[in-house]
Parts: sequence; C-alpha cells; structure tokens
Amino acid sequence: MTDLLPPLDAAILPRGVRARFVDGINGLRMHVLEAGFETPNRPCVLLLHGFPELAWSWRKVMPVLAAAGYQVIAPDQRGYGRTTGWSADYDGDLRPFHMLNLTRDALGLVYALGYRSVAAVVGHDFGASVAAWCAVVRPDVFRSVVLMSAPFAGPPSVPFGGDAPRVAEDVHAAMLRLDRPRKHYQWYYSTRPANEDMWHCKQGVHDFLRAYYHHKSADWLGNKPYRLGSWSAGELAKMPTYYIMDAGEEMGATVAHVMPSAAEVATNRWLSEAELKVYSDEYARIGFQGGLQWYRCRTENVGAGELQLFAGRTIDIPSMFIAGKSDWGVYQVPGNFETMQTAACTNIIGCHLLDGAGHWVQQEQAGKVSELLVGFLGAV
Repeated sequence: MTDLLPPLDAAILPRGVRARFVDGINGLRMHVLEAGFETPNRPCVLLLHGFPELAWSWRKVMPVLAAAGYQVIAPDQRGYGRTTGWSADYDGDLRPFHMLNLTRDALGLVYALGYRSVAAVVGHDFGASVAAWCAVVRPDVFRSVVLMSAPFAGPPSVPFGGDAPRVAEDVHAAMLRLDRPRKHYQWYYSTRPANEDMWHCKQGVHDFLRAYYHHKSADWLGNKPYRLGSWSAGELAKMPTYYIMDAGEEMGATVAHVMPSAAEVATNRWLSEAELKVYSDEYARIGFQGGLQWYRCRTENVGAGELQLFAGRTIDIPSMFIAGKSDWGVYQVPGNFETMQTAACTNIIGCHLLDGAGHWVQQEQAGKVSELLVGFLGAV
C-alpha cells in the first residue's frame, strides 16, 4: 500500500500539537495527532475525521481543547493518511472497513493510550458514524458523543412480528430516468473507476481537493440546504451535484465546474494553500481508495447483519450535534436529522447549525465549534 513514512513534520503543526505513531491497533500502525500531552492523567477527547480528510482537519480545534484541560487525540483512520496496515485493493476483503471494525479501531486506540474511558468521542462526516457506533456499542468507554454534519438515525431495524420488509423504489434507476439523468455519489464512490477518476483527474489532486472543499463549503453560494420530502429520485435530485451527480460525469469533472478563482483562493481564511497542501500531498501519495472502501461497505451492506444485532438500541449518553447552516449533509438522507433528535439520541443537549459554515464545519468555523465543544464537555 505505501512505504512507512515519518509522522507529519512538527514545523507544519500548530503549537502544542505533535504527531506520532501508535502500533498494534487492531492490525494498524496508527498515525495520530496529539495535544495536551504535557500533563498526565487528563481526561481524553477522541476526534474522528471524515472523507476526504485526515487527522489534520482537527488542527484548529485541538489546541483549544488542550487549553481547556484535555488530552486530545486525532488519528488518521483506517484507509487514510499515514496510518498503515490496511489494503487499498478493490478486489480485497472489505470487512476490515465495516462500521463495527472501525469502532474497534477507535476502542483499540483508547486502550493503547492507557485510557479505560474518554470524556467524549467527536466525529465529523463519516467519522460521525464511527463516533455514533462507539456510543451505541460501548457507552461505558465513550462517556459522551458529538456528531458533526452526519445525523445518526439509529441502528438498522429488523422486521418485527413477521412483517415482510418493504421493498423500496429503485431510486438509482429512477434517477437515470430523470430529464436530467443523475446518479448518487455514494454509489459512484463504490465503483471501480472512482479512485482513478479522482486520483489522476485532469486538474491534479491539489486543484481537485480545492474545488471539492469549496463546492461543499459556505463559500459556494449555491449551498442553501433544506429538508427533503422523501428518499425519491425527484427529491434527491434537488441536491447539488457533489451529492447527486450528473450521470455522465465523474467527480473530478463535477467539481471542476466550480473551481474558485485565484483571488478567492488567496483570500480563503479557513483553508490556505499551505494547509490544503498537507491534504493533497497525502492523497497524491496514496489515492482515495482507502476512504472509498467505507462507502462500499455501506452500499454493499457489508456488516449490515452485525449492525442489526443492535436494532432498537439508542444513544443514551450525553450527545450534541453540530453542522454548518450551509451543509447539505444534514438533510442528504431525508428524515435522519429529525429521527436523531426525537428517537436515536435520548440525551441530546444541543443541536447547532452554524452561520458561515458548510460541510467542513470544524475548519470553516473552528472558533465557534471549539467554544461549543468546551461548553459541552464542561456540562457533562
């Protein structure tokens, strides 16, 4: 997959943040960023990134949490960055990437660091799914949870009382029949060409990521999300093309249409060219397949039977949800945002949609996110 590399260079890390490796984590050599390590016996906060990000996405939040008295740990998760011990083989075994094994990765890291429990697990995007499952499976270890951008609607259900499962509309076939034929990004991400499409796109990885991050941020003025009526072709097609793509385009071409200008890039306050280069250097080196394996587990139902063992379970530890007000991720699965608040999380302390942020909320509005996290941790 990749040669062993040193941890991220200390020169690019914020003051008080270090990078190192932790070996023997469920078969992984895990690359982690760490803050607040100078003082022993601090309560721990675990931060889990999403796609296509890295532990680096928490760089602005970590020093604030450390200053508030916490040891803060952010790993490159399985399939990402400088963490090794996983396979990017499209034809390989997907089971290491299913949700319960990713939860095991998180638990293994906590234990390897000498903690029996953590004050909170905080997840963004796909990392929010891992954080949610940490809370469902091991609430004794993960004493509170913060989900960002991706609502959690609870474990998958099991047919009850002999009821036959309802057969849903083939939404993918229906989207292809629209006047403007479309396809769902998660199913595109699960195809064999998706990694090559992004890794070796015409504009190069750096400009691809610049456009991708811009398209899903509050900087792209087309992001004006709202609740959708149903999981149907017509409703899903109301979302931007980074979620519901034009049928004939791959993701590199999709985001190239909204590449920000040189002036916009130069004045970007939440993701400078130097910060973006940390991402683009890593993805140029290893590609995207490690993260795409997570999507394949979802679309191919890998591990779904194991998740059904927890049908009916709720998140009962203190919880909070944070997202950008310009983030379509809140609504991309119709009903999940509401179900999270009314049923899946029984002890939700706050639900915050922040002005001036799209999908990358902990980067776009790092100060406000940090303030909310410190307040939440102090209250629980």
